[in-house]
Amino acid sequence: MEYSAQAASRAAAAIRNRTDAQATIAVILGSGLGGLSKKMGDAVRIPFVDIPGFPEATVVGHEGAVIVGTLGGREILALSGRFHIYEGHPAALAAFPVRVFHALGARDLFVSNAAGGISPKLAVGDLMMISDHLNLMGTNPLVGDLQAGDTRFPDMTDAYDPGFRRILRTTAEKLGITLREGVYAGLLGPSYETPSEVKMLRMLGADAVGMSTVPEVIVARALGMRVAGVSCITNAAAGVTGAALSHAEVLATTNRVSAAFESLVTEFLERTAVPQLSPAR
Repeated sequence: MEYSAQAASRAAAAIRNRTDAQATIAVILGSGLGGLSKKMGDAVRIPFVDIPGFPEATVVGHEGAVIVGTLGGREILALSGRFHIYEGHPAALAAFPVRVFHALGARDLFVSNAAGGISPKLAVGDLMMISDHLNLMGTNPLVGDLQAGDTRFPDMTDAYDPGFRRILRTTAEKLGITLREGVYAGLLGPSYETPSEVKMLRMLGADAVGMSTVPEVIVARALGMRVAGVSCITNAAAGVTGAALSHAEVLATTNRVSAAFESLVTEFLERTAVPQLSPAR
């Protein structure tokens, strides 16, 4: 199976057959954060199995659908569930939905995930705005032939758009939401990190760790898209507290903080819909 620009065009055509929405921003919903899609108006839900090139979602807490609708006063594309490299997928597939959203007209991307907290400044239940990331997955979704629309060597200096980060800060302040800021480390998984690995990540400058997001952001930047990202700190990383880790804890925490997350994203969408923040070309 190929995950090229041409394949993305075919997948986009299948979505266009179900809706004529003209969204300029896409939102990727991480583990347990799919409840935001239920807030969308005029929503059209398209299961992954109906989209060429999309495999079935297998992780608990991931619905497995593209949702097209309105939120924050604008049309958006939402991915409820994602593809992980640890499921046996290539990195190019983990980022394939971003290519599809770009083919549909999205020029901005909001990514979210559940993550383990490494920094002592982070508590379980915190929302952390991603300021940068560490790609420690051992692979890159851009490996291979240069795809139409891509930059061969994308600049990752400001992978997470500074303007979007300012808007997230002021939005959180307005809503009274505590929003931390930090570096997200992306690892392959599916095993959680060992305490020694967490010590290493802390020395490298990571504040939180997870198993997704990085491939999507890399492809988005190669396509010239602006990116904003938020992690939900669902547990303390291994060795921080001594407690055992589980996916059930991840889902329980995301359920607890979902209201704050949904309010933050909705208000962010409203604020970024103004003319002076028109999509990047």
